Amino acid sequence: MQRLLAEMFGTFLFFFLGFSAIATLVGFDSQFGEGNGTLLTMVAIPAGFGFGLALAITAFGHISGGHFNPAVTLGLTIGRKFQPMDVIPYWIAQLIGGIGAVAVQAIVFDDTVTDALVTNPGFDVDDWGAMVLEIVATALFLMVILTVATDARAAWYGVMAPLMIGLYIFTMAAVIGSTSGGSVNPARSLAPAIWAWEWSNIWIYLVGPLAGGVIGAAIWVGIVERGGRSGPSEDVVVVEEPAAEL
Repeated sequence: MQRLLAEMFGTFLFFFLGFSAIATLVGFDSQFGEGNGTLLTMVAIPAGFGFGLALAITAFGHISGGHFNPAVTLGLTIGRKFQPMDVIPYWIAQLIGGIGAVAVQAIVFDDTVTDALVTNPGFDVDDWGAMVLEIVATALFLMVILTVATDARAAWYGVMAPLMIGLYIFTMAAVIGSTSGGSVNPARSLAPAIWAWEWSNIWIYLVGPLAGGVIGAAIWVGIVERGGRSGPSEDVVVVEEPAAEL
């Protein structure tokens, strides 16, 4: 139960900071005119999600493993770093934390903000193109996580994990957030969709990240197996040492 609570509150922290950045953009557009918040879109929102994730991992990663993302949980399971029996409970905890973060925005702001939290493809990208970007971005994300959080051979293994994982999300959101929507996290997209009851594009952000998590983990396992194991055999499935599950 402690691990599930840590996963729930960590997801809440992560999403609260990211969603708050989106709320700031909505307010800025309302005050100064739509389209004038380019700097916020390119910097503040990626920073909210990127640094939000890094801080959430720092605060709760040593307890739950700091997944805060159903695609990460699934990918770590494929990568043999997480127990399959714990996947569904983690997914539920992540979704509850996400809905809580949406609820805070709904209490403070009007529907304009909660509607803006719903993930949709951006300019010049159709639904299938957005899904391809989500698959690729999530696959690469899992490779980063599995290296910095589980591969003891890497010089930056362990203590650098929160920063490197958060940096990936910052970079990803900055470069594809305006095209694919930059979710790479089913809970990040599903929680606002449930609140707004908006389902038109949710399939992109469920299928894309989950498929990407599986693909990225499978590729990483293949590389590790060819290059040598990332650690002793007892570390392949980490349950008692959740910090290594990141």
